[in-house]
This record gives sequence, structure tokens and C-alpha cells, in this order.
Amino acid sequence: MNRNVAASALLALALGACASQPEEKLAAPSGADQVVLTRQQGGKFLAFVGPKLQHSPPFLGVGGTNYYCLRSWLDTRNGEAAHQVYVSDSYFGAPRRWDGAHDADGKDLRFISISRNEIDCDQGCSYFDEFAAALPEELLRAHRTAGLTVTFTAGAGQTLTVAVPARQIAEELTALDTTRTALAANTAPAQQTPPASAPATPATPAPAAAPAATSPAK
Repeated sequence: MNRNVAASALLALALGACASQPEEKLAAPSGADQVVLTRQQGGKFLAFVGPKLQHSPPFLGVGGTNYYCLRSWLDTRNGEAAHQVYVSDSYFGAPRRWDGAHDADGKDLRFISISRNEIDCDQGCSYFDEFAAALPEELLRAHRTAGLTVTFTAGAGQTLTVAVPARQIAEELTALDTTRTALAANTAPAQQTPPASAPATPATPAPAAAPAATSPAK
């Protein structure tokens, strides 16, 4: 296989995936410096993405490959959130067909198959897979101080174990909780207007706004 061709194809796939998901970056809440916060779908959702960690060396030396990260989406309309540990996996050989996930206690987690891309097959194949495990919020909160380990399994017998550090879980939850509080303040019912005969009272300060977008410079 021409590794230069494979590396170029992989880079194009990665760039294409990023371009298909336009995002507006926002300022991260205090205490969540590692978390990247973006507004998606016109503000219907806020995405929280933790730093990338390598589960194996970058594939063919291409940056942004063979990593995992914690990410969450907050529905700004109802305050509900979905969490997952996401994995990008590139390799040579037959398709691995990842299809399962469980935590350190052996409890099954919902497996999410995102994409499987053939990078190059001129002289033996290589693949770029994306998949994730859904993480219940109560599981994240239970592992806020100890960290969380997730093992992915494939039909052909391969396994991949990733460890999400406690600090990243804590920062993810801090960003989520701070934003939820701001959203709740912004949607609280307006204070009732006092009767005309009542003494005038000073205007109530406006509630704290949700994080504002930063100036244009993942």
C-alpha cells in the first residue's frame, strides 16, 4: 500500500467530517477550561467536548487520529442531556466491526456505530471507524472523582479499553451544570408587576445569560 496515499485519504475523510458539522464556539464556563463548548442547530443544542486522548499512536503519523474523548449535548429547550465517550480508530487489516461496549463492572453500555470508512485497498486495506458508547448521566456523576473505564468489543474478537480521567468528567459536569443554571435563569417566569397603588420598587437585575459566543478567531 502507498502509505502517503492512505494518509492523504484519511486526512480528507477527517476534514470532511469536521466540515459537515458547522459549529459556533462559545466561551467555556469557569472551572471547565478543558471543555470546548459550541452552539449547534441554531442554538437548539449546546455541545460539550473534552480534550482528545490517544488510545494508540496517530495512524500513519496523521494528527487527530486514534483518539477518544468525552462529549455531551444539552437540549436548550428542556435541559436534557446526552453523554458519550467517542472513539476514532484507524487501522490496517480486515474490518473490526466494533459492536459492543461495557463499563469496568461488566455492565453493558449502549453502543453507537457512527461510521466505517475504507481509506485505501490498493495493497491491503485500511479503515477509519468512528463509534461511541452512551453514558447515563448518573454513571458520569458516580465516577466524577474516580474516573471511568469503558471497553469496546468487536465481532472478530478485538477489544479496546479507554479510560476517561476524573478531571475530565468533573469539568464536563461543571460546564453542563453551569450552563443548565444559566438557561433556567433565562427561562424563569417574569416577576409579576406590583399593583399600581404599591410603592415603586427598583428594577430587578436581568438574570445571568447563557455563555455568549466568542469572537471568531473543531
